[in-house]
Amino acid sequence: MQPIFFTVGTDLPVMIIPDSQAHVDGHPVLTYTYSIYRNSKQHNQRSIESNLHLTKNTDPDYMGYITFEQPGKLFTYTADGQQELNSDEVQEIIEMISHHRDTPGMWTL
Repeated sequence: MQPIFFTVGTDLPVMIIPDSQAHVDGHPVLTYTYSIYRNSKQHNQRSIESNLHLTKNTDPDYMGYITFEQPGKLFTYTADGQQELNSDEVQEIIEMISHHRDTPGMWTL
């Protein structure tokens, strides 16, 4: 799946990377875990791939990941990067990912 780009608040550009991809009858199914990066001009989006979170991510723009435990109900933010999001930023990112998940027309296949 392709990265999702948007701005949190007024000045935090982010790049969201779906961490896994499953297929049903050849069609992509959205993942439940998303890595969060500050979207800087230094990144080549091809250089950042989905991550299973088995090792420490040392990218200076990495901000952790969000797990959709029960979409629409229960979410977990894990701040294991060098930067950390505040609760308002996490909430806005969850809302944007949820909107993206609920709107298949936005998906880049």
